[in-house]
Amino acid sequence: MRLDGKVCLVTGAARGIGREIAELFASRGATAVLACDVNTEALASGLPPNMSGEKLDVTDAAAVRVFVEKAKAKHGRIDVLVNNAGITRDALIQKMTDEDWDAVLAVNLKGAFLLTRAVAPLMMEAGAGSIVNISSVAGLDGNIGQTNYAATKAGIIGMTRTWAKEFARKGAKVRANAVAPGFINTPMVQAVPQKVIDAVVAKVVLGRLGEPRDVANAVLFLASDASAYVTGQVLRVDGGLVI
Repeated sequence: MRLDGKVCLVTGAARGIGREIAELFASRGATAVLACDVNTEALASGLPPNMSGEKLDVTDAAAVRVFVEKAKAKHGRIDVLVNNAGITRDALIQKMTDEDWDAVLAVNLKGAFLLTRAVAPLMMEAGAGSIVNISSVAGLDGNIGQTNYAATKAGIIGMTRTWAKEFARKGAKVRANAVAPGFINTPMVQAVPQKVIDAVVAKVVLGRLGEPRDVANAVLFLASDASAYVTGQVLRVDGGLVI
């Protein structure tokens, strides 16, 4: 699967799944990969020539609008958008603060909305494009202590299916799909107590945590022309956690 000639924008790209997606895109022929994050220190050096580290707060509507305008001015278009930026603020609901709720919704849900609102018109004008939203099995099945996170990831799925209908209604080949990872070996999961991870792995049919590349490969498929007839779908990448 190749992305030759495509301009790609990936949020939350400083580390973990987002970084893996951005680097994979760059290795598969993308003309430019805009690797966006609020923390660009990890993106300051050692990047391939077709990948650039970009500072972007996905919760800032004005900053998102300006960033997309500059990207269009420089590259002429955006062919692939990956809404990956996300945070967790876990707690049982009776202990979850308003601040924890608001912060997770702002990054995980509003951020995807703002980026897509800015990028989708460019894709529709060009007549084609692929939007890949990173959801989670928590958005499909729920998870104890993650009311805020699960709500955002379920919302991502609802937006994905809405956008698949909305952006193609006038004939543009603009697709929207989601990937729902299970427990992936990222810094976010590595912060979870080992006994919890062991309990999760015991439920996974394939017997291991996922790796960021497992998710990146699924995103590459949905971003590429190999999935030209796929839209409005949610692809689970969970090793058989739930069957």
